[in-house]
Amino acid sequence: MPHLTHVSEQHRSARAAWLRAAVLGANDGIVSTASLMLGVAASEAQWRAILIAGLAGLVAGALSMAAGEYVSVASQRDVERADEAIERSELARFPEAELSELTHIYIRRGLDPQLAAQVARQLHDHDALGAHLRDELHLDPGRPANPLQAAGTSMLSFALGAALPLVAATIASSKARIPTIVAVTLIALATLGATGARIGGGSVARAATRVLVGGSAAMAVSLGVGHLVGTAL
Repeated sequence: MPHLTHVSEQHRSARAAWLRAAVLGANDGIVSTASLMLGVAASEAQWRAILIAGLAGLVAGALSMAAGEYVSVASQRDVERADEAIERSELARFPEAELSELTHIYIRRGLDPQLAAQVARQLHDHDALGAHLRDELHLDPGRPANPLQAAGTSMLSFALGAALPLVAATIASSKARIPTIVAVTLIALATLGATGARIGGGSVARAATRVLVGGSAAMAVSLGVGHLVGTAL
């Protein structure tokens, strides 16, 4: 048999948090800004109004994403801290009961009772709180939720995404403005979906199709609404 060399696995789950914030922010920036500008353009508004709408959408959306992500992740961190405080108190008051609880967790995972008791005892002696946070509460004590990082990632990615249809509209001629925004937006969405899938190890085709369908629907509805409002006014 040929000799096989073990290569360290490159797992992708550690990228999930920042990848989610970056992809969500950029996707929202592209779709919301493009849809907003298309809706205003379809109402036959002047270029100045379209530009102001795009800039306002970029700034408001980036700040909204940052605030929303900060509040969401900060709330998650508050829950983690509260659970950690409860666990710390329980360990101080009932150490043997907590040890027994950890032992039963390992038994349910497949260890025989004697080995589970040995593992639980060693982990308790080494870092009891860390063991309970990981195995009872499924928290990673070394990687707590970071609200500022999530907020910054979302804000920056939204602004970068929103800049694409804004730049496209700026460089396009007045007659080609709407098709240019649509084309640039669809290309950007497909690229974003494919890139996110490649980084995360998912299906490139499925991810690209998913964002293209959603983005196309949002732009189509915005164009229709803009046209109806422009006709009615």
